[in-house]
Formats: sequence, C-alpha cells, structure tokens
Amino acid sequence: MGYSKQSRDIKKLFPELGYVGRDRFNAMMGHQRLVFNDVVNGRRIDIFLDVFEMCHKLNLKDRIKIDSHTIPLADMLATKLQIIEINEKDIKDILSILIDYGVSDTDQGAINRAYIAKLCGEDWGLYKTFTLNLDRLIAMLPEKDLEQNQRDLVKARVEALKLAIEKAPKSFKWKMRAQIGEKAIWYELPEQDKEVVDSRISEAK
Repeated sequence: MGYSKQSRDIKKLFPELGYVGRDRFNAMMGHQRLVFNDVVNGRRIDIFLDVFEMCHKLNLKDRIKIDSHTIPLADMLATKLQIIEINEKDIKDILSILIDYGVSDTDQGAINRAYIAKLCGEDWGLYKTFTLNLDRLIAMLPEKDLEQNQRDLVKARVEALKLAIEKAPKSFKWKMRAQIGEKAIWYELPEQDKEVVDSRISEAK
C-alpha cells in the first residue's frame, strides 16, 4: 500500500530494485494501482494507492501510517476476507493471522475487531462476504493440518469477530441494501491476469 501522491516516486524506485513496470497498466491505473515484475525470478509486486480494490473496495488512506512497517492486522485480514472466490492460499493466510494474533478493540499488536465491525456495519456487501468467509473457515477447520489447540484458538477468534460484526450498528444504507440481499450481486470479480509479464517484450509486439 502507498499513497496516490507517491505514484511517481514508486515508478522510479522499483526499476532501481530490478523490477520491470507494467507500462501500459501503470500508465492507465497509476493513480490507484501499480504492478511491477521481477522477470528473472518470476516475482510480482502489486501496489495499491490509497484504496485497496478487488472484490470490494477498502479505503486505507487513513490507515497506512498506523503501523510503521505494514498495514494494520485488521486491514491485512480484511484484504483476505473480501475475496469472494477464496482459495487455499487465502485460507492459509487467514489461518496464519488468526493463529498468531489475538482479537482486540485496538490496532496495537492485535486484530482490531471494532474496526472490522465498523466496516461491515457500513457496507452490507462487505458484511456478507466477510461473514461468508468466516463461516467457511469454521467449516474447513476439521480438515486442516493443525493442532487441536490451534483449531480452538482460530474458532474462538472467529467467533469474537462474528459477534462484534453482528452487534455493530448498521447504517441506513446497509439496511436498505440488506432488503435486496443476494438477489443482486454485491461484489466484483477482478479480471484474471498473468502473474508475471515482461512489458518490454509485450509492449513491443
């Protein structure tokens, strides 16, 4: 994550680190997202500016400076819980967060349930996807290669998050959207993209 005002500096930095910018994509989307590829090692960097937008939109502009090294734990978890077509890698990422960190009402070394609950109370679509994925996680737990104490820990932390989400006040917009429910799609499906592209070659064709 970064700020949109940093876009130009980010475009200068990553080539110096050995990455190739996705020139066409970065030219069109550089105000909100940048992609750089390490073609030699097959690695890709996605940088979201101000707003993380995939299946749902998360405005993180006011959250970036909370932690000096990364986005807060609650936001990391949110970027995973917002995925509608969640896969095994995403589940492992969620499990890692929930096993290693507790649930609290602050961002200090814990998952801020108050923040997550507030997000879900303002946006029914986000609420729907988050709760779907938390329920999926609980259903999958018996199949996961975890110690029983780890399963118990994850379950307790998921239940704490769900309780906070359900108890959070719901906005008028939330209530209106909830009346429509699943009759209308509440998420976006991001376009599939190749993991690593050498734009120096593809742009020349």
